[in-house]
Amino acid sequence: MHEALYQFIRAHYTEILAILPMMLLLTGLVIAVGIDPYIQKRQKRILLIICALVFSLITQNELDHLLSVGQPVVMLRRAVDIYGYSIRPVILLLFLYIVSHRKNFGLCWVLIGINAAIHMTALFTDICFTIDADNKFQGGWPLVKDSCLLASLILLTLLLYFTFRDHLTSKHKEAWIPVFAAFTIFLALLLDSSVADTPQPVSFLTISIVISSVLYYIWLHFQFVRAHERALTAEQRIQIMMTQIQPHFLYNTLATIRSLCLRSPETAAQTIDKFSRFLRQNLDMLDHVGLIPFSQELEHVRIYTEIEMLMFPYIHICYDIKGEDFLLPTLSVQPLVENAIRHGVRAREVGQIDIIVRESEKGHTITIQDNGLGFDPAVVKASDEKHIGIRNVRERLEKQCGGMLHVESQPGAGTVVTLFVPRTVVDKNKGMREGAV
Repeated sequence: MHEALYQFIRAHYTEILAILPMMLLLTGLVIAVGIDPYIQKRQKRILLIICALVFSLITQNELDHLLSVGQPVVMLRRAVDIYGYSIRPVILLLFLYIVSHRKNFGLCWVLIGINAAIHMTALFTDICFTIDADNKFQGGWPLVKDSCLLASLILLTLLLYFTFRDHLTSKHKEAWIPVFAAFTIFLALLLDSSVADTPQPVSFLTISIVISSVLYYIWLHFQFVRAHERALTAEQRIQIMMTQIQPHFLYNTLATIRSLCLRSPETAAQTIDKFSRFLRQNLDMLDHVGLIPFSQELEHVRIYTEIEMLMFPYIHICYDIKGEDFLLPTLSVQPLVENAIRHGVRAREVGQIDIIVRESEKGHTITIQDNGLGFDPAVVKASDEKHIGIRNVRERLEKQCGGMLHVESQPGAGTVVTLFVPRTVVDKNKGMREGAV
């Protein structure tokens, strides 16, 4: 038995070398798709169907090759070829279902049915193709014999169209993965057409479909990561807003307004106006995921600090702004100023916070410096409440505009927080609409 197996391997070494890597790759893909908890059920089902069809297509290719070089079995070879030419467009249509969110492609299924019907005629006529007495494949009538190629080209065109329409407009680089897969299939069709008379264990189209199956699976994972990032961003925006509207700030502000109503109604009215603007701006931030002008962020900081200074008149804010024509993530400065007030200068007899902005060739630097209590960065814990704002700002600054945040502090000596926003050539309106995420 071992000898027979050895002889078989020797006789079919080329065929085994051609199909074994693809079989192993597809097997790994089936396992990965089957256990993947992240891709949608519909996408998982389509990918598993594609894998099953590709397995059958590889088998069909190998069987057709063996029949073409062995003893003539005309009817069996015709049936094998009919299956191969009928199933290839089906796989391309399933790729289309992955790319597009449309529920069905009725006309495409009609096209596939017509292609299969045309090739079925090979069982009793030669208008599409036939196998002659010398066991050679012979094409039939013009256009009719190329029905599989034409159907495949139409589906490839639709695949590219929906890929460009639904995904490339999002400016996400991973959208080029399905485009590359489609062009790989198109190139394979051209190669198969150029070597139509040469026996091949596996067609170029089959090889490209195996590669494309893996690429589409990778692309679906990128889609999941992108959706997960959007969900995290939305959750983070809510967390940011909640950290900026603390209960104690609400209570203190309302108590201050109540006191002012008795002493200075005009000042109370002004404070109510500032407080409502502060709340409205925080709520507006929830719907904004992009970059905003620094002047808008600075206005938010001024409103917040003016309210705080009414409650704590011994706190002084000094602004030294030189260069404010740039964009940065929303709620980048105000949380840091709030940290400086809440956890720093309130404990001083005279609290001082300096907000300094400087412009350079590389970008803009924002410094928030206070004379508060300070802390030891070496012992800061990630769960410490007063550093949630710093972590949020740092993460958004890095992801949205490639910026940096640096903190220097010593117990009893105050804290210096430095933000760096790199200079980028970006349209202001575009930045406000889209941002960098």
